[in-house]
Amino acid sequence: MDSPIDEQDLHFNSNLDLLARQVVEGFITGLHKSPFHGFSVEFAEHRLYNPGDNVKNIDWKLYARTDKLFSKRYEEETNLRCQLIIDVSSSMYFPLKGYNKLNFAVQAAAALIYLLKRQRDAFGLSLFTDHLQLNTTAKSTTAHQKYLFTHLEQILQSEQMNQQTNLESALHQIADLIHKRSLVVIFSDMLNTLQNEDHIEGLFSALQHLKFNKHEVIIFNVTDKAKEVDFNFENRPYEFVDMETGATLKTHTSKVKDAYLSRMAGYRRTIQLKCTQYKIDMIDADIAAGFSPILQAYLIKRQKLN
Repeated sequence: MDSPIDEQDLHFNSNLDLLARQVVEGFITGLHKSPFHGFSVEFAEHRLYNPGDNVKNIDWKLYARTDKLFSKRYEEETNLRCQLIIDVSSSMYFPLKGYNKLNFAVQAAAALIYLLKRQRDAFGLSLFTDHLQLNTTAKSTTAHQKYLFTHLEQILQSEQMNQQTNLESALHQIADLIHKRSLVVIFSDMLNTLQNEDHIEGLFSALQHLKFNKHEVIIFNVTDKAKEVDFNFENRPYEFVDMETGATLKTHTSKVKDAYLSRMAGYRRTIQLKCTQYKIDMIDADIAAGFSPILQAYLIKRQKLN
């Protein structure tokens, strides 16, 4: 499994295109050595053969190499439309020092854009905090890719504290703005500024809005698993700061760990059950686990949509 690319090794703030290319090319190479070798490096030109397809379009040379039937894809065929949605609220800047959730989400989204472009699929980008900051239509051009990478690089270079989250409001707006059936990919830590039962119901009302409009939805739940899920802190006093409201709590980790773990586990379980109920894919995206799980989940979903 690949690891996050360290900012000391690659100045990704100004070289997002290079990073995305390296991540995707490395991932594709790895597919040949994995159970997913059926995804050919030539998938930009092919799709899996379905009964009823014209046999004249079967690529027999590719069949000889992969033992799977692929049909040649032509330019005029309608490809996938994908809307990438990134939470850029302050909680995504955790941890403040080093590699954080927003770095990971932006880099993962850039890799997906590169992969979508390679497949001649259309891609759009939405950025939100407590309101929708950016929403582009889905296109598949090189100019559009560069335009989106420019926005993503600007996000990497900024740091906004006390910027709150309203995923529910953003998703309702995006659902109204996407006029063609799409795959909607959400990168968020799923942490709303106001965390209560009403928030959960409101969030899934917004997700239902997307589903009602016939969109498919994948949520990548971006976390620093060691700290946010496992509460892996030293056994000593800390001052915890809410990055979205500025509220502080001075306490010893031993006094809050059990309660925190119980509440976090309950919240994550509730969200997962709701996603299952609404047939929404929710996938844990630990920033320490690398990009392969993201790209693999996308390819599996895309194959199902073909």
